[in-house]
Amino acid sequence: MLKKIIGLSIFLSVITAKASFLLVPMDESTQQNHLKAYGITFWCLEKNYKASWLLNYRGGSFLLPDAMEIRKECQIRGVSFEIISDAEQVLISNEIASPSQNMESVVLEKAPKIAVYTPKGKQPWDDAVTLVLTYAEIPFTPIYDEEVLSDQLLLFDWLHLHHEDFTGQYGKFYGAYKNVPWYIEQKKEAESLATKLGYAKVSHEKGAVAKKIRDFVIGGGFMFAMCSATDSFDISLAADGVDICEAMFDGDPSEGNYQSKMNYGSSFAFKDFTLERRPEQYEFSDIDMTSKRRVPMEKDYFTLMEFSAKWDPIPSMLCQNHTQLVKGFMGQTTAFDASLIKSNVLLMGTCELNGEARYIHGQKGKGMFTFYGGHDPEDFQHQVGDPPTVLDLHANSPGYRLILNNVLFPAARKKKLKT
Repeated sequence: MLKKIIGLSIFLSVITAKASFLLVPMDESTQQNHLKAYGITFWCLEKNYKASWLLNYRGGSFLLPDAMEIRKECQIRGVSFEIISDAEQVLISNEIASPSQNMESVVLEKAPKIAVYTPKGKQPWDDAVTLVLTYAEIPFTPIYDEEVLSDQLLLFDWLHLHHEDFTGQYGKFYGAYKNVPWYIEQKKEAESLATKLGYAKVSHEKGAVAKKIRDFVIGGGFMFAMCSATDSFDISLAADGVDICEAMFDGDPSEGNYQSKMNYGSSFAFKDFTLERRPEQYEFSDIDMTSKRRVPMEKDYFTLMEFSAKWDPIPSMLCQNHTQLVKGFMGQTTAFDASLIKSNVLLMGTCELNGEARYIHGQKGKGMFTFYGGHDPEDFQHQVGDPPTVLDLHANSPGYRLILNNVLFPAARKKKLKT
């Protein structure tokens, strides 16, 4: 009888200690590839595995079921993981649930369908989001104006916009590149596409695209924009029906006194901005801080705001990282003048030294948007024609993690914001 009791005790101990979960840690010292860890979590969701995002627990770790194919996939992709038992998982859950801890466990339900707004053919610059999605092995569908205007955005949950100009001024590259072959060819292609789609001007066609994207967000979509897609998108919405383009862009002069005709109520994030009238100036408006910055490269960092994971899980998800201090980086639109941001928009990353916001988030209708200033988080001043960033050299990039937070965010089970 004693032997049976001892045997049963050992059996129960083995069952209790049996691994039931994989913890993908996201702290600085343990995870060897933060970026591919997001890809693993996305892959699990695609295969209908359950996943949880442990906000503020070891850098925003992921909890996955213990399955042999997940272990193998982590090993193949070079993602660190820890095998934990049911008992260990309970201890972690209790720690996260404690009112004294700024932590929360968020269930990830379904992999979002991702679209990247990008023109067909090679561009003389790179898109950081396309780079990191490819590196993390997260699938996406490239779309452009034809798809947007034919309502194909309805097929997607998440849309990315990068180095784009929705004002019809060809990126304000006129001053430096008007005689360069790629600029001439891009202008010709944009005009041809606008004509094909039934628009007299590129500015009219881009304005129609911006409004379709606006409707996608209002209807419940998630939009993530970087660099010049942020301010040019809002300018396009505010300038709807107003000709702000000079003759070299659309063949006729701009409308008189167009600044006074801006409708700031139509924009997502920005208010009271002043447009840059000079066509040769590589700038859209005073929203951007690039020309106003006095921050040396070695001191160029921005700080992620800390939110209550239990009360404000949405901005908490978007700010998950293994550091609160993120390296700054330039772009056509580097950062946003904080005084020109609407009061209902959350500032999630700021540089107090320069009075600027780098990373902001807001709600529009049933959907949400995030604007992230700068072009490439691991290339301080990415120039036209520069080679793409090799992400194997930056597998733990805090700046790129912010992009992937936004990619994974729509998978979360929705909770009503409490503040």
